[in-house]
Amino acid sequence: MWRLTSTDREALTAFAQRLIRTPSPSTQEKAVAELVAAELRKIGFPEVWVDRIGNVVARAGDGNGPSLLFNAHMDTVEVNEPGAWTHAPLGGEVENGILYGRGAVDMKGPLAAMVYGLKMVLDAGVPLHGNLYVAAVVQEEPCEGYAMRVLVEEEGVVPDMVVLCEPSNLQLAVGQRGRMEMRVTVRGVAAHSSMPEQGENAIYRAARIIFGVELLSSQLAVDSILGQGSVAVTHIESSASSRNAIPDRCVFYIDRRLTLGETEARALAEIQAIITREQARASVEVTEYQATSYTGYPCRAKAYFPAWLMPEDHPLVRAGTRAVEKTLDYRPRLIRWLFSTDGAYTMGVAGIPTIGIGPGEVTQAHAVDEHVRLEDLYHAASIYAALAADLLGG
Repeated sequence: MWRLTSTDREALTAFAQRLIRTPSPSTQEKAVAELVAAELRKIGFPEVWVDRIGNVVARAGDGNGPSLLFNAHMDTVEVNEPGAWTHAPLGGEVENGILYGRGAVDMKGPLAAMVYGLKMVLDAGVPLHGNLYVAAVVQEEPCEGYAMRVLVEEEGVVPDMVVLCEPSNLQLAVGQRGRMEMRVTVRGVAAHSSMPEQGENAIYRAARIIFGVELLSSQLAVDSILGQGSVAVTHIESSASSRNAIPDRCVFYIDRRLTLGETEARALAEIQAIITREQARASVEVTEYQATSYTGYPCRAKAYFPAWLMPEDHPLVRAGTRAVEKTLDYRPRLIRWLFSTDGAYTMGVAGIPTIGIGPGEVTQAHAVDEHVRLEDLYHAASIYAALAADLLGG
């Protein structure tokens, strides 16, 4: 049975606290990356390095077998409503067995559990037939999968299996809906607001398109497991020479969640059909993510992330189920994540078998007073150890 020693429980907790106390908004992960790299070396990984985009990568094993990669991200969203927190957002406080702070569940706590779970495997001297990789990645929050793409396609670390340590309340995640962000630009004709009939109000035109988007939501495809696709207008802005002028331009953004069978082209065509029906002078396009990593690597990617789903009888899914049964003595539910993860690339694009299991409630992600139970971190570590030993230990 895989169980953390009391010493390692304390070390895992202290590591998670250090991670929380070290701010790491997206593109500013350097300080946390240094902590992670140092911890991986300390626990015994023979190879630890930082790749071109800033991911911290570690490897163990004899290379004579499959490659298994455990994934967690180092970046967090910014602290929202700091005055509403009852625990210091970057304090890493522990109260009644609960760890508080930004990243406690998303996902510095799970990252610490991943590291100390695999420490158990190294400490036990399990002969690892293949490659055991750890990837602590950057910029997952704004552009999930991008850092994994760099690791796979540019760094040449190509795993055969991936385990995402995102929070799942210790249930087994086997898929997620995809997502994309679209920008609709509506053109009008400027005029003085005292003579609106002389112009064409871009906001009015946009409003008619937005109403069509709202009606579209009930007509989207449905998958029996991932559920129905969804669409929501999330931001709107307009431009005019002044507030007493008819706006000649209105831009709004659409968050589109894609179920299986829905594609980028299909989602764009649906919005274009509404524009055509309304006879509006407007265009729709997928937005683009652009940033520079803390290593100086220029990042650029289209904001499109496909859905993915693993077959319930896949060997990796069965292995994940066994790991939970062996360590926690219950059969995990097979669930889908409502949010998007690095699986959008690993399984959705690259076709690498991917599952996810992690400590904590998903509702705590990005929330005020974000927290996770320490006992759940310890349980997750046990699951990761059992899974690595099962898949690579012969």
